[in-house]
Amino acid sequence: MTVLTLGQATITRVEETNLPGYLLRDIFPDFTDALLAEHKSWLAPHHYEAETGKIILSVHSWLLQVGGKKILIDSCCGNNKVKPGRPFWHMLNVPYLERLAAAGARPEEIDLVMCTHLHHDHVGWNTQQRDGKWVPTFPNARYVFSKPDVDYFSKVDADPKEGPAELGTFRECVIPILEHGKADLVSGGSHQLNEFIEIDSAPGHSPGHVFFKLESKGERAAFIGDVWHHLLQVYYPDWNFPKNSDAEQARVSRRKVLDYCASSGALVFPGHVGLPFAGRIERAQKGYVPHFKP
Repeated sequence: MTVLTLGQATITRVEETNLPGYLLRDIFPDFTDALLAEHKSWLAPHHYEAETGKIILSVHSWLLQVGGKKILIDSCCGNNKVKPGRPFWHMLNVPYLERLAAAGARPEEIDLVMCTHLHHDHVGWNTQQRDGKWVPTFPNARYVFSKPDVDYFSKVDADPKEGPAELGTFRECVIPILEHGKADLVSGGSHQLNEFIEIDSAPGHSPGHVFFKLESKGERAAFIGDVWHHLLQVYYPDWNFPKNSDAEQARVSRRKVLDYCASSGALVFPGHVGLPFAGRIERAQKGYVPHFKP
């Protein structure tokens, strides 16, 4: 279990899966044999499976404990969810809630659930099915959602040609939270949530994608969701993961977050990067360099 201390904050990684997923060259078509030779010293085994040519994608939440609050950042895929085209996340049956308890929080102890965006692999444990209905998994929590994402996926979900949105998880994992009156919606720009956490916009991967800045006792962290999925995107910020609402805006947001992380010295907590799962960013002559060493 990855546990880090930053100022007054304790941050624990809660794993759902950590598996090879997509073929690297399908995801990043500009990747070449020459680049493989350049980066092979760090790619395998934690970010790339050489035998299959697939990238390693971790799916996890971050449990943030600070200021007497227990905050869950992103809630993964969830169990027993149909994921067409994604066999590595299809019909999972993993002890996620047991791992969360081992990290220091039972569901009823969570004060806030904060989603960087509303894609299916970041909202899955928001709800559980009980008596045929989807109800909040974390009954005493407020859920922080991006309003632009809620608006966008509501339209997609209502469109008979496009819906259901996000493989059905918008209906299963977001709408019930809204209907139970447990959601706090934030719009674009920057918002100070409390004395420790600022919510800042980083749209492009989804229309309302946000990232969370943490500051405690002069130390900083950034929970970036899917601003980048893989460390190769730090070296090559123009490389997008294929699924984006606005590909060019995703590049703009990636550079914004990279600049913030490099200039502030923030410890970076991505949503899908493999071991050691968190690290720092350095500005280099040709762009940026990640420092994520196990």
